[in-house]
Amino acid sequence: MNTRPDPDELLARVEREKAKSKRGRLKIFFGAAAGVGNTYAMLLAARERRSENLDVVVGLVETHARKETQALLDGLEILPTRQIEHRGTTLREFDIDAALKRHPSIMLVDELAHTNAPGSRHPKRWQDIHELLEAGIDVYTALNVQHLESLNDDIGQISGIRVWETVPDTVFEDADEIELVDLPPDELLLRLKEGKIYLPQQAQHAIHNFFRKGNLIALRELALRQTANRVDLQMLNYRDDHAIREVWQVNERILVCIGPNALAERLVRAGKRLATSMRAQWIVAYVETPQLQRLPAEKRDGILRILRLAEQLGAETVTLSAPEMGEAIIQFSRERNINKIVIGKPTRRGWKRWLFGSLVDALITHAHNINLYLLGSPLNADSETLDAEFSLLKRKSLPGLLQRSQVKPKEYYYRYVWASLITLLSAFIAHLMAGRLELANLVMVFLLGVVFIATRFGRGPSILSSVLGVAIFDFLFVQPYYSFSVLDSQYLITLVAMLVVGIVISNLMVNVRAQAKVSAHRERRAAALYAMSKELSLSQSEDDVVRIAVQHLHAEFSSPNVILFPDAHACIGYPQQTALPESLHHADLSVAQWVFDHNEMAGQGTHTLPGAEAIYYPIHNDDHVLGVLALVPVNLRRIFLPEQQKLLETFLRQIAQALARIRLTEHAKRTHMQIETERLRNSLLSAISHDLRTPLATIIGSASTLVEDEGQLQRQDQLNLGHAILNEAERMSNLVNNILDMARLDSGVVELNKQWHPLEEVIGSALTRLQKHLAERSVKVNLPPGIPMLYADAVMIEQVLINLLENAVRYTPAGSALEIYANLAVDQVEIAVADHGSGIPAGLEAQVFEKFYQAQHETAQSGVGLGLAICRAIVEVHQGRIRVENRPTGGAIFSFTLPLDHPPPELSAEE
Repeated sequence: MNTRPDPDELLARVEREKAKSKRGRLKIFFGAAAGVGNTYAMLLAARERRSENLDVVVGLVETHARKETQALLDGLEILPTRQIEHRGTTLREFDIDAALKRHPSIMLVDELAHTNAPGSRHPKRWQDIHELLEAGIDVYTALNVQHLESLNDDIGQISGIRVWETVPDTVFEDADEIELVDLPPDELLLRLKEGKIYLPQQAQHAIHNFFRKGNLIALRELALRQTANRVDLQMLNYRDDHAIREVWQVNERILVCIGPNALAERLVRAGKRLATSMRAQWIVAYVETPQLQRLPAEKRDGILRILRLAEQLGAETVTLSAPEMGEAIIQFSRERNINKIVIGKPTRRGWKRWLFGSLVDALITHAHNINLYLLGSPLNADSETLDAEFSLLKRKSLPGLLQRSQVKPKEYYYRYVWASLITLLSAFIAHLMAGRLELANLVMVFLLGVVFIATRFGRGPSILSSVLGVAIFDFLFVQPYYSFSVLDSQYLITLVAMLVVGIVISNLMVNVRAQAKVSAHRERRAAALYAMSKELSLSQSEDDVVRIAVQHLHAEFSSPNVILFPDAHACIGYPQQTALPESLHHADLSVAQWVFDHNEMAGQGTHTLPGAEAIYYPIHNDDHVLGVLALVPVNLRRIFLPEQQKLLETFLRQIAQALARIRLTEHAKRTHMQIETERLRNSLLSAISHDLRTPLATIIGSASTLVEDEGQLQRQDQLNLGHAILNEAERMSNLVNNILDMARLDSGVVELNKQWHPLEEVIGSALTRLQKHLAERSVKVNLPPGIPMLYADAVMIEQVLINLLENAVRYTPAGSALEIYANLAVDQVEIAVADHGSGIPAGLEAQVFEKFYQAQHETAQSGVGLGLAICRAIVEVHQGRIRVENRPTGGAIFSFTLPLDHPPPELSAEE
């Protein structure tokens, strides 16, 4: 037996250990229901770690006002929580930024399945914990069994209550340690009645709903099972990491080994009964040796039917490929920690069993710590009878899969003709060499011909060549010549050895040829899977995924296919994209709908709706059906062969993962857009509410004073009030115009009125409009000589200058000077507005151009924060760029570029 460790397994183990060394450890305190004491146990463990002088920080713990739980927080450092306003309510959330900055050895974060408040970095708390782990921080957390995603439907059926906050099973599976916090249902109900879990009114309601004793018993069993499965997985990983090959009798696992005979179905049913009685996991395995790879099509189809029967009975099925059946079974049993093997009794008897051995004898010899269960054949049933029953059974129970063996083509017999001709050629070559070489060398010529025939034409022709070669060698080269009799008895040994060696060589070469063929098929399948995975990883949309999947499925299985998706009402239909040449255009949507609803395959060659033309496969990911693959097979055997079935299942998993990735990306984009929209809406409302309220208050106050005046106000006072109303009305008008301009620019429907304009005129117009605002300012304009005319929308460029100047006035000291200058480049002109203020804080150079952004400055006047955003939008519409930088001597320079992509017009000279 080969006991050397697998290099790939060693490499994978090293990579896992390397990844674990950089990542924090996750410990989950796991319970059956609220109130069993997950949080309490977590805090006790934290205090123990704290007594060991480890840096332990409480990120967030929900005590639910339980005094004994609150008491355990004494002496532990507690991280302040983030306060988030949501719909008039202040929510406490875990502050992940503060946790990363604090970076303790152990962080306590309660309620793993919690959904974060809108505006948080991650929608789920388990994602916050994942970021902590990636930062190298160990995390303690708590989780109840009803929050596991895979158990959501089962728990909803048991309790009648749908749990909306769930955690992906991968988070639970990737945890480094699971500590079960168990409490019998009666004690949990007693705690509930004593008010230690909920308030008395809530407790009575809970007792009659979720906390019914039957529910608690079922939840407790689920929690125990999940923990047991987790422990079992840890045991298997430990065995793999330490290269332990001996079977450990810690859990019942049954392996049912089947072959191409009628006993296979009895073995599967017996294995099912044994697994049910022991409540054990069971696996049905078929080992395909080189000999079995040459089985007739009918027998291979029978194996497919048995494997699918096993799957319907709840077994895991595997197809192993190995030269020796016993070695493959023992190696698989050790890898999966199988402790019981169900197999048929040996059919070889007497000298055949002594000479050729049997699988049972090999297992008894090498399968230590594994119990063997032998199932006998029916009384008085020989191997031929079993094979006949097996063939009849296949034809009755596998609809549409079998194809009758056709009459052998003429090429089949030509192989024997070629074998005879090559043997005669070998005899001719040996005849030419006779007398010059020993007879042993002439034997090599015939054996060389046997090797060539075995390589090209297979076992039958090579055996014919061996027999024919021995006969010709005896007839032509052994005395007496031209006779089959032998004078010297030593040549009998030579002839027998020649025949045996020829037959052995033919078998070896046929096996090598078969293995090379199988290796080529495996390499082709691996290449197809790699090519599809590579393309799917680069896909950016569902249309890309569908196109790649349809093309690769057609290339591999030569079958037209289509991927169908559900609409908003969960009704299956064709995708919206243009049909591909490889697409299937007439899929039965009713069958596809059944497959989508039941998450099971159906159609041709199956036991569900076998009359359908196509085969329909669900495309699912984590128990969620994403779509349905409809495929019309050209040859059913090409689909249902074990290796092809595994390849198709792998294709479907890759497609499902790609679809899930695309949908998660789109969901993240939509979520980000919603968050950004909400932020902009809040910023807009905040800015408008402030900037409208102030001028409205002034207008209302001044107008009411004028209305209520009874002739007491002086003329100058009336003029002042009128000017105040006018100024505030202009201020409101500018605010509304900015908002409308920004909306118009964002909508992308702005039409530029580009004309040729001198730059000095555009600048002069802007300064004229701002004459009142710049009355106390010195504005220096410096334009280089010979600057060309601008091909632009003068009104918009003027608005850019006005906004930049207003921004400079708002954020610089009163009376400070401003500068406007331009620089000419080869293909663009740069226009800048410089001031002598305090400049832009480092790191905010790009942020100042965002909508509604307002810098905090002691000299700043009120504004809505749209001026610079409008500048950027206008400049970008003109295919230019805008930026800001600080001056070395103090102040900021806002500059933008405009392209010079049109030659200026030639002005004709005046006559």
